[in-house]
Amino acid sequence: MPLNKTALAQSILKLMTDARKETEIDDSKFANGLADAIDAFVKTGEVQAGIPVSTTGTAAAQTGATTGTGKIL
Repeated sequence: MPLNKTALAQSILKLMTDARKETEIDDSKFANGLADAIDAFVKTGEVQAGIPVSTTGTAAAQTGATTGTGKIL
């Protein structure tokens, strides 16, 4: 699944709209909100299956590829 750019844009727009409603400027609050939006965006990405892997150092060393889709944590 590709990264969800639309959801990121919506989160940033909401953050900016909410910031305009505040009576006092709080750069720290805005920065944290933006960091949260980017964090959520990055975590929508997936690592595709089929990435080559190998183990080394023992007689049981193997080679192959991943078999499932991974999540970015």
